[in-house]
Amino acid sequence: MNFRAVILPIGRLLIIIALFMLLPAGADLIAGNSDWSVFAATALVLGAIGALISAALEGQQFQFRPRETFLFVNAAWLVFSFAGAIPFYASGLGLTYAEAFFETASGLTTTGSTVITGLDTQPPGILLWRSLLQWIGGIGIVVIGIWLLPGLRIGGSQLFAIESSEKMNKPYGRVEPFVARLLMLYMTLSLFCALAYFLAGMSAFDAINYMMGTVSTGGFATSDNSMAKYPANHMLWIGITFMMLSGMPFLYLIRVAEMRDNPHRGQVRFFIGLTAAISFLVFLSINGKVDGDPFTLLTRATFNIVSVITTTGFAAGDYLLWGNFAIAVFFFTTFIGGCSGSTSGGFKIFRIQILLSGIRAMLKRAAHPNRVIEPRYAGTPVAPGVLEGVLVFSVLYTATFAGFAFIYMMLGLDLETALSASITAQANVGPGIGPTIGPAGTFASLPDTVTWLLAFQMILGRLELIGGLLVFSPYFWSQH
Repeated sequence: MNFRAVILPIGRLLIIIALFMLLPAGADLIAGNSDWSVFAATALVLGAIGALISAALEGQQFQFRPRETFLFVNAAWLVFSFAGAIPFYASGLGLTYAEAFFETASGLTTTGSTVITGLDTQPPGILLWRSLLQWIGGIGIVVIGIWLLPGLRIGGSQLFAIESSEKMNKPYGRVEPFVARLLMLYMTLSLFCALAYFLAGMSAFDAINYMMGTVSTGGFATSDNSMAKYPANHMLWIGITFMMLSGMPFLYLIRVAEMRDNPHRGQVRFFIGLTAAISFLVFLSINGKVDGDPFTLLTRATFNIVSVITTTGFAAGDYLLWGNFAIAVFFFTTFIGGCSGSTSGGFKIFRIQILLSGIRAMLKRAAHPNRVIEPRYAGTPVAPGVLEGVLVFSVLYTATFAGFAFIYMMLGLDLETALSASITAQANVGPGIGPTIGPAGTFASLPDTVTWLLAFQMILGRLELIGGLLVFSPYFWSQH
C-alpha cells in the first residue's frame, strides 16, 4: 500500500476545503456576525496543514492502484467530514462534535438530515456552509479533486465509478473531458435553478441556498419549514423539475445536450414513469381527505414523492398526516433512489430494472424450459456477472440496513425510528418516518452514539456500500 499516494491529494483537498470556508466567513463578516472568525481561523489552520503536507510530498510520483483508489475515496470523505464539522462545533450553535460531524456528513452525502433547529434565525454563514457542503457533495468530492488536482486524473475513471455508481467506460476517451462536461452541466443546472427560484419570489440568499439543496438532491433549507416556507404551486413545480433533472444520469443529460446516442434512455423513462405512478397513487389516496383543491394536492403529492425518490429530502408540509397508506408508500419509496451517475442516492433505478428483468426471464424460462431466454437491460443481454453483482448488492444493501437498524434498537430507539433512521441514512434521503425524525422533526434528540453511527452509514451509502465496506475487509490489507 502506497500511503503517500493517498496523503498527498488529501493535503491538497484540505486547501480546497479552506478556500470554500472563506465564502461563509465573508457572508458572516458582511452580516456583522462574529462567527466569521471561526470560519476564517479554521480555513487558515486547514490551509496551513494542507500546504505543509503538499510541500513535504511535492514532486513525488504516485499512481492509484485499486487499493489506493478505494482508500483515497474513503479518506477524502472522512477528512472532509471531520474538517467541515469544525465550524459547526466552534460556532455558537452549541453542538457536540458528534452532532457537528453528523451535520457535515449529512450535507456532503446529500442526505439532508439535520440536528440544527431554529434555522430561520441562524446566521448566514452557518446556513451557507450547510448549503455549500451539500452542493460540493452533490457533484462529488472526487470529481472536484479530479478537476483541480492533476494527479487524480490517473485512475480518475475508477475513482468516479466508486463515488457515483456510474460505470461510464470512458465515454470521451479520457476522464478530463467528461469531468469538464459534468461540471459545466452542474453549473448550468445550478444557475437556472437559482434564477428560477429568484424570479418566482425567493430572496437572492434563499434562492442560492435552496438551489444548492435542489440540484445536489441534498434538501438542506434555510427554514425549519423546509419547502413549506414557499408553498406556492409554481415554486414547488420548479423544485420538482430540477430535482427530477438532478436525479437523472448526468451523462444522459450531457448526451441530450450534444444530441448523441443515449444508452440511459430506458432508465430515465422507467424513472419518470415510476415517479409519476407513485405520485398519482398518493394523490388518489389523499384527494378529498386532505384540505386543498385537486391541483394543489397533486402538486404536493408529486413534490414530496419526487423529493423522497430522488433522495433530496425537502418537505412541503408534514406528509405523515396523510394517513397510513401514504406513510407506507413514502417508507418504501425511500428504498428506491434515483438513477446511476446522478446526485441521488438510494438503491438506484438501474438495479431495480436489472432485478425485474432477471425475475421476468426466470418466469419465462419456467413456463418455456426449452427456450433460451436472457434478462435484458437497455436492449442488450445482461451478462450473468452483472446480474449476480446486482443480486449480491441487494443482499448486502438489505443486510446493512437491517444490521444498523438492529444496532439502533439496541441503543434505545423504537422500531419505527430505528428502521426509518437506518434506511434514510443509507439511502441518503433525509427525513424519516415517525414523530422524532419525520419531516416535522429533527435528529437532535438522538444519542451521540447513534448520531456517529448514522453519519458513518450515510458515508457508506454515498460510497455504494462496497466502496466503504471494502476497507474493513482483511483481504484489502493483505499483501497476498
